[in-house]
This record gives sequence, C-alpha cells and structure tokens, in this order.
Amino acid sequence: MKIDRELIYKLLKQVPKGKVTSYKALATAAGNPKASRAVGVFMKTNPYAPHVPCHRVVCSDGRLGGFSGRTRIDDKIKMLKDEGVTVKDGRILDFKKHYFNNFSIEKAKREVLP
Repeated sequence: MKIDRELIYKLLKQVPKGKVTSYKALATAAGNPKASRAVGVFMKTNPYAPHVPCHRVVCSDGRLGGFSGRTRIDDKIKMLKDEGVTVKDGRILDFKKHYFNNFSIEKAKREVLP
C-alpha cells in the first residue's frame, strides 16, 4: 500500500506550535501505519518547510529522529525550544504533554500547500 506524500504534508500542518507528532502517527492518520519510514523520507525532502513544520516530527518514543541529516539536529532542537518544547539527551521532555495525534483527514483534504 502506498502513502500519499501531499496528504502527509497537509496532515502535518495540523500540528500546532509547542506540540510534536510521530512518523508513525502521521503514517497511521494517512491510512498506512507501516509507512513510518516513508514519512521520514518525506520529512527529509520537505519542499514546503517551514510552512510545513517537519521539525515537529519525532520518533514514537520521544527521541528526536533526524532532521536533514545529523548536522542539523541542533537546528531542530532550537526550533522546538523556541516553541516551548524541551529536549534533553536527544528526547522530548514531557513527551505525552507535547504529543499531538488529533488529525483530521477531512481538514487535510481541504488544506492547500504553499
């Protein structure tokens, strides 16, 4: 089963500042829970950044995951910190408090990408 790249970006736009979601949550919301790795590739090649906030996507256990390669992980940490999300030792502190998983497919279908 394939996963729709544009739908993933539209879903991600629903994650508010100060919140994070996971690769798996996005894949699940798009209808293919096994496509977490594909979502990671979509984040790495996001043509809509910063309007589509790929820095808000992390691993399901609160680890940061990647961000345009290892050299830019400090940028991801800074962006999250600027939004009120604290990172310590490569993990989101209070992960459950910051976790967003309330996606709307209907809203995403109406969304326009930049």
